Amino acid sequence: MNLGDLVIRKSYGGDVTFRVDNILQNRAVIKGTEFRLLADSPLDDLVQVPPTQVTERGQRAQIKATESLTWLRRDRQEQSQRSGESVSGSTGTWGQSPKEAAYFEVPGKVLHLDGDALYLKKSLSLYEQLRIPAEGHHVHESKMAETLYRLLPSVRPDIVVITGHDGVLKQQQNYDLYSLSSYKNSQNFVAAIRVAREYERNFDALTIVAGACQSHFEALLGTGANFASSPGRILIHALDPVYVAAKASFTSIRDTVNLSDTLSHTISGNQGMGGIETRGSFRIGMPQLQNLATLKVAPSVL
Repeated sequence: MNLGDLVIRKSYGGDVTFRVDNILQNRAVIKGTEFRLLADSPLDDLVQVPPTQVTERGQRAQIKATESLTWLRRDRQEQSQRSGESVSGSTGTWGQSPKEAAYFEVPGKVLHLDGDALYLKKSLSLYEQLRIPAEGHHVHESKMAETLYRLLPSVRPDIVVITGHDGVLKQQQNYDLYSLSSYKNSQNFVAAIRVAREYERNFDALTIVAGACQSHFEALLGTGANFASSPGRILIHALDPVYVAAKASFTSIRDTVNLSDTLSHTISGNQGMGGIETRGSFRIGMPQLQNLATLKVAPSVL
C-alpha cells in the first residue's frame, strides 16, 4: 500500500473510493475521491482498486453531478437572458435602441478555501466554466481561520467557501452528533466562519458556504454560515459547496437565492446541504465597458 493508491474499505462493502493520504504504522488516513470524507482505516481493511473502477455509489454521484452542472449552466444562461430583458425594459426611458443598450455582468466574487488540492482544482474549473470570478487557496482545515483573517481585507469577496474534509469520529464510544468534539474538522470550519463573520456581519454582504461530509450543520449555521453541510450527517459530493456558491453568485441582488430549488439540485440534496434565506450578489452595469480586466468578468451584449 502506497500514498496515492485508490482503495475501498471491505468493512463498508466498498461503497466509497478513497485515496491513501498517509500511512501510520498499520493504519492509513484516506480521503474520498468523489465525497468530502476524511477517514482512517486499518491497512488490512483496505483493498486497492484500479483508477478505472467506479463504485455503484460513485456512478450515481457522477450521473447526478452531470445533471447538476447542466442545471447550473441553464440557470446561468437564463440569468443572462433576464439581464438582457431588464436592460431592454429600461431603454424606453433612456431613448436607446436595444443594440445601443449594451451592458456588462458582475457575478459575485468567490474566495474558496479548500483542504483538498484536487477538489480545489475541480472547483476552480467549474467557476471558470460558469464565468464566475473566483480565487482559490489550498489550505489545511486547521489553518483556515488565520488564512481568512489575512485574505479577506485584500480579496474582498462576496462569497466565501470554506470546505475540505470532515467526518464523524465514530470510533469514539458514545459519540454525540451535537458535540464538535465528535467531528474531524467541524471545529476548524466553525473557527473560520467566526473570522469571516467578524469581518462582515451582514449576511447579505458576505455569503458563507461551509462544511464537508457529515459536518456539524447546526454549529456551522449557528456560527454565521448562510449555507452549510450536513443536515442529515451524510456524505456530500466534492462539488456541492461549489454549486451553492455559484447559485448565490449569479442570483440577482434584487432576489433571494431559491433555497428549495438550489438545495434539491445539489448532488447530495437537502440532507447534504442546508441554509437560510440569502440575497444574491449578481449585478448588471451600463454601458458596456471596453476593458473588464479590473472587474474580472466577461461582457454580455444585447
